[in-house]
Amino acid sequence: MKLSGFRGGIHPQERKERTEQLPIVRLPMPKRLYVPLQQHIGEPAVARVTAGQRVKRGELIGGSVEWLSAPVHAPADGTVVAVSEFASPHPAALPVTTAIIEVSDKQTPWTVPDEDPFGLSPEELALRIRQAGIVGMGGATFPSAVKLDLARKQGVDTLIINGGECEPYLTCDDRLMRERGQQIVTGVALMLRCLEARRAVIVVEDNKAEALATLRELCLSQDHIKTVSVPTRYPQGSQKQMIQSVLGREIPAGAHATDLGVVMHNVATAYAVYEALVDGKPLVSRIVTVGGGAIPSPANLEVPLGTLVEDLLAYCGLEDESYERLLVGGPMMGQWLPHGRVPVIKGSSGIIALSEAETRVEMPRPCIRCSRCVGVCPSGLLPLELASRIRKEQFVAASALGLEDCIACGSCAYVCPSKIPLVQYFHYGKGQLQARQAQQKKIDKTADLASSKEQRLALIEAQKAAAAAQRKREAAAKAALASAATATQNEGD
Repeated sequence: MKLSGFRGGIHPQERKERTEQLPIVRLPMPKRLYVPLQQHIGEPAVARVTAGQRVKRGELIGGSVEWLSAPVHAPADGTVVAVSEFASPHPAALPVTTAIIEVSDKQTPWTVPDEDPFGLSPEELALRIRQAGIVGMGGATFPSAVKLDLARKQGVDTLIINGGECEPYLTCDDRLMRERGQQIVTGVALMLRCLEARRAVIVVEDNKAEALATLRELCLSQDHIKTVSVPTRYPQGSQKQMIQSVLGREIPAGAHATDLGVVMHNVATAYAVYEALVDGKPLVSRIVTVGGGAIPSPANLEVPLGTLVEDLLAYCGLEDESYERLLVGGPMMGQWLPHGRVPVIKGSSGIIALSEAETRVEMPRPCIRCSRCVGVCPSGLLPLELASRIRKEQFVAASALGLEDCIACGSCAYVCPSKIPLVQYFHYGKGQLQARQAQQKKIDKTADLASSKEQRLALIEAQKAAAAAQRKREAAAKAALASAATATQNEGD
């Protein structure tokens, strides 16, 4: 397969050396789990449990009632002590509805299904993936069954499995590919069957030699699955860039990967599919890299969903808040956390505690028009011009320059010699556009309601006028009949 690469991109310091050789370790079960019912893009799940209720590991605690949603399951046996608002892994720790579970000392073992999942139909496979609550594990958290269903209906021919993991510090996917490669390949084969696609390509960056060799050997026995290596470059793991690198197909502005006959999932998602369809285990845990200069003992941990970030930090030797900045995800596209009392969710690939030496925040200076940001932008945008429009509150003009095509990778801000917070500008601009679009929809809906009311009132008035005219005609007819009857009587007399 000939690789074509993508425009732009950068080579940030990888900082993976502290965790890339550390095997996955299962985190001891915490005493309490805080399981949010919103762990995915779309509508939140609806609570199916109440305070005081006993639950078993894998039991449904939040059901999805909307098409774009995903169910949530209990990660452990225990008792629900509350279903209430609790902080989420968001920069503002926004509260979301959360099932708080007091964990029992003894845990129910998983029941492995007897049936062969390869004997199931594509529709049944998608249903079971949906029932398992699987979402995109690379961070996007889009419900996987919805993505697979839509891709199959559009007749995609290629499934790309993203093993790039180009974010600095993160090594959870690398360790997963090294240690559980067979499960990943089986999960990919099941996803291929679900999609009815022609082939699958597992893509790994060339800085992960052991993972690459492991998967290549495992794919030798698979006719429709192959593993390819791509150069290490950020943001290689982004969907548009990876598809362009591997297939030479560029997704046009406003289009989707499925329009090109392609769908992409993360290696951790393939592993979750294996666990659901082969082991009978819904998505109740994930692999998380705990790293950063402030962590005394970094680790790759298999973590029950709902575990507090502060529990992970304590396990890795960080007992107090002796860090400069705390992130969920990688430092390029991850989100800052105000504190560690928030839970790990389905999209939490890493918890990074940075030291003061790793942050070194500098005050922004005026743009010197060096155009470095233009050269590294993987989407081919003009970041300096976008930021200029947004500073002037010219959001429509920024949109015309392609603001919606920005993938918020942070490459432009990384190379900016003036330390201008470009990505923050773009997030702000997108937020303002969304707010204005929502306001416009509200105005349009109000106008439609007003128009409908006017039409309804006009119809009522027309019906009243028609009824009055009918009554008038009937009265006139009756009067005419009465007059004719009187005249006839008079003639008879």
